[in-house]
Amino acid sequence: MFAPRTIAWPLVALFTAGYLAPYLLPTTVGRLDSGLPLTTTQAGALGSALLLSSASAGFVLASRVERIGARTLARIGLTLAVLGYGTAALTGSVPAVVVGALIGGLGSGTATTVAATGIAAQPDPHRTTTLGLLGVSALAGAVYLTVPHLGPGHGQPLAAIALTALAVWPLTGRLPVRTAAAHSPLDGGRLPHRRPGAVLAATMLCWSLAQNALWGVSGRIGLAQAHLTEAAVGAVFAVALGAGLLGVTVAGAIGPRFGRALPVGGGTAVIAGCVVLSASAADLTSFAAGEIAWNLLYPVVLSYVIGLAASLDPRGRWAVLVGSASSLGTAAGPLTGSVLATRAGFPMMGAVLACGLLVIAVPMTLVALGAGRRSLPVVEIPVETTLAYDTTAAA
Repeated sequence: MFAPRTIAWPLVALFTAGYLAPYLLPTTVGRLDSGLPLTTTQAGALGSALLLSSASAGFVLASRVERIGARTLARIGLTLAVLGYGTAALTGSVPAVVVGALIGGLGSGTATTVAATGIAAQPDPHRTTTLGLLGVSALAGAVYLTVPHLGPGHGQPLAAIALTALAVWPLTGRLPVRTAAAHSPLDGGRLPHRRPGAVLAATMLCWSLAQNALWGVSGRIGLAQAHLTEAAVGAVFAVALGAGLLGVTVAGAIGPRFGRALPVGGGTAVIAGCVVLSASAADLTSFAAGEIAWNLLYPVVLSYVIGLAASLDPRGRWAVLVGSASSLGTAAGPLTGSVLATRAGFPMMGAVLACGLLVIAVPMTLVALGAGRRSLPVVEIPVETTLAYDTTAAA
């Protein structure tokens, strides 16, 4: 078992190292197509592949951390991150960058899985998660403010991820070694509420795809359409990351006092408006307003969706499945955004994504209303389930 009082900070550090890659996705994708002979679509596809590699590690390892050992897995993940991202940062060969990014993504996902499992064992998992979000938000914000001053090229954000993993590696000595095998929450028993659960999983895939389609091209919107400097775009993202952390805090403070239907449905509708504003931004004011408002609202809505999924099954199986669907949508987001932006332009991309969000807000709201009428028991949401959802956009 994890020793709660002795390893909280190593878990926070591991969380930060694991999540830094998706948090830096806009600058990573933007610099891939400017620093390498890649098209916008190809750079977006590479971003999606990186996230899919990371998500795959979580799917495979989620129920195996205690069996293999947190210390061993963490060291494997951080080593893969250092080697993968480091190689991709130092080479100008496109095939080597692709392979390095995939290996690095696998390492990020492994580190995140170990961190999530450990955080779940803490006496105050919410506090540990908040510290992790604070750590990765602060570090990502610093990178966004620093990278524009380090010159052109694709390597700087990738090197930042590799160096972070290297810095965290010594802390893994405080993680536990192999313990008794854990059982997956998906093992055994018939799933309750199968229809609303399936609807929520399908809509959550689309919801996450839309969020990360915008996030994956946000950097290019600021540079190419709003005509901002890279330093200005980085500053906007840094502020947006802080707004996302505020959103997490607000969601925790509000709790269930407004139910789930209003935050899920109404919040998604407002997010759709933020997507339109960001995608059509032509100056600093509109770009900053859209990005900051969107990053503020995203984690608020996400927290209620997580609670809704958990309420469908006290054993947490629907929460795991809905979280897995969300991760798949996350991985497809950057490629989707790049394709839409290339073929239709940023404003039309935003309109398409917003319309999709408005459409899926309806069944999501109906599921939330149905859950309320059934008066399902309130369950404690496992942190490892929470972290299975993408927090990329909810920086």
